[in-house]
Amino acid sequence: MKINGVPTRTIRPATDDATVEIIDQTRLPHVLAFEALSTLEQAAAAIKEMKVRGAPLIGATAAYGMALALASDASDARIADAYKVLLATRPTAVNLRWALDEMRSVLAPVPVGERRAAAWKKAAAICDEDVALNASIGDHGLGIVKALWDKRRAAGAIRVNILTHCNAGWLATVDWGTATAPIYKAHDAGIPVHVWADETRPRNQGASLTARELNWHGVPHTVIADNAGGHLMQHGLVDMCIVGTDRTTAAGDVANKIGTYLKALAAKDNGVPFYVALPGPTIDWTITDGLEQIPIEERSADEVIFISGRTADGRIESVRLTPDGSPAANPAFDVTPARLVTGLITERGVSPASPEGLLSLYPERRAQAAQ
Repeated sequence: MKINGVPTRTIRPATDDATVEIIDQTRLPHVLAFEALSTLEQAAAAIKEMKVRGAPLIGATAAYGMALALASDASDARIADAYKVLLATRPTAVNLRWALDEMRSVLAPVPVGERRAAAWKKAAAICDEDVALNASIGDHGLGIVKALWDKRRAAGAIRVNILTHCNAGWLATVDWGTATAPIYKAHDAGIPVHVWADETRPRNQGASLTARELNWHGVPHTVIADNAGGHLMQHGLVDMCIVGTDRTTAAGDVANKIGTYLKALAAKDNGVPFYVALPGPTIDWTITDGLEQIPIEERSADEVIFISGRTADGRIESVRLTPDGSPAANPAFDVTPARLVTGLITERGVSPASPEGLLSLYPERRAQAAQ
């Protein structure tokens, strides 16, 4: 995707071959700042503090974090330590574990003296793969949007209204995004799309990140309060929903940013198609019950109690929303049962949110799913 006309990835190796540059997403939408990571600790902090976020980008950053960890020590013990440190940063996104497993499996048979170079090469490959996967998700999702536009246009509509929740866009991946990939593909193909972007409390990823990147790319959009989605659906102002996911079970349950479940319920009640876009590494083939088996991250109450924004004189300030002494809870994700999902849009195609649906796209997983 482009920022001010310049093709840009969310994470990229610096020219010195010893650091990685990321966009510090905690400073968006008001400040575009790149930060250099040069140590394992900095990479882990970037993930934990949500300077990078979104399941695919978390995985990519963890891969580079492993490469950074081997700068002066590429022993088995160092790899094990780096794996443990990075895995502990965010518990819900399965891409984190997937990327670390990929790195560890590649590095294990490599001589110690060659591991650092091998780690950088593999991390770059993981990033390139993410871009390709998301572009393919966009191609498959484009077919859905196009078919919907043809139907809506025949009925006299002037655009396709798509609602999304949180940020499953370019900023949540290395490029393209998951939920936004079909939107960008449709926009670039000349289909008149309009996006309802939920603000997504408490961290406001929809208002600060999704709106920011849609604005950069020129996609028409409107930011709405989280609780407005159901109202819009009741009045026929939402043609489809597309969201992302941080972990999808082998049965099709999806864990996504808190509030996704409520959107799925509203969509079901109003006959609005509800799609989830995801790359294969986001599927956790080891579990089948999302409510019971997906760990839900509980983040700091400060994210609920305080909110930051830009003042009239340009300063970025944090203000308190709640009374002193009022506690706050902050579950970061909820689980949407497969029965509420119209379809899963993957890099291999679109399938029902069901065991057989997923296995039809990933038949090589049948043996694992049967265990």
